[in-house]
Amino acid sequence: MTGVLPIQELRALAEAGVLAAEAPFAPGQLQPASVDLRLGTRAYRVRASFLAGAGRRVADRLSGFTMHEIDLRAGAVLEKGCVYLIPLMERLRLPPGLSAVANAKSSTGRLDLLTRVITDGGVEFDRIPEGYDGPLYAEVCPRSFSVLVRPGQRLNQLRLRRGQAGLSDADLRALHGVEPLVTGEALISEGLGFSVDLNLPGGLVGYRASPHAGVIALDRIAHYPARDCWEEVRTEDGAIILDPGAFYILVSREAVTIPPDYAAEMAPYLAMVGEFRVHYAGFFDPGFGHSAAGGAGSRGVLEVRCHEAPFVLEHGQVVGRLVYERMTARPEALYGQGIASNYQGQGLKLAKQFRL
Repeated sequence: MTGVLPIQELRALAEAGVLAAEAPFAPGQLQPASVDLRLGTRAYRVRASFLAGAGRRVADRLSGFTMHEIDLRAGAVLEKGCVYLIPLMERLRLPPGLSAVANAKSSTGRLDLLTRVITDGGVEFDRIPEGYDGPLYAEVCPRSFSVLVRPGQRLNQLRLRRGQAGLSDADLRALHGVEPLVTGEALISEGLGFSVDLNLPGGLVGYRASPHAGVIALDRIAHYPARDCWEEVRTEDGAIILDPGAFYILVSREAVTIPPDYAAEMAPYLAMVGEFRVHYAGFFDPGFGHSAAGGAGSRGVLEVRCHEAPFVLEHGQVVGRLVYERMTARPEALYGQGIASNYQGQGLKLAKQFRL
């Protein structure tokens, strides 16, 4: 069947060497519809972001971009505003008919870590064509916080898919008719649209990253007081003004559901609605917000950055869409069901390193 591969197929591919790694796969590394990718033992500070390009290897291009090499084994700080290339522990040997797509993990996006996967011969970020046989690299650019990283930490995740399995708008309407995918009216146009909630109880509608926060160690969970790293965003009239270059955490007005036989990816909305970006991490696993996995609908957290000019964002404004895909089979484990799932049933929520 065409579709996104579930955890049981990912496990079989790991055993067959299609998904290979220099260290044994760790517990929890295989997710319901994706595999987490782990940082290797060294990083390269590079002058600029780059793609290998057709017929070229990443390793061969590094000499022209590397400023210095960093040993991560004792932990190392990746500084805000710098670009790093980190070889990953995993590599791929994709057979014909099987392609891959990568994305940042949820906590990565909420930390404003711009991270993308690149490959030998790659002409796009995060897209790996069928038949690829080679190493994987993470490009990491901390935007709001300098971060302390160690080998084995997981910033990116990878999905494998067989063929094209995206749902058309007609398919999406039919699925929503059988099993509601969103609270309220479903806005379906090239995916399921969602809007921003700027009318939360108490007036607290989001957070803005502080420009003067200290280093964030990725392995310290619920450690950093939010007030030291984030400024509260409040409004009483259902509107806020986004400042160019600032990073915000907001939340969708709708609670969304991903049925067990489907997966979804958050995609940008039309650029004409405003010069801002609403996501950095975008995979929604089967079972997210679904009753079969203990959910009752979960809000989508929006990672927002405004670009050229200040922009007024208003309550209920449509800012993004979810693109649904079929799974090749129902996963053995669902998001929030018997696995570590930090954001099941979430509302407005910061990355797991922070505490309120």
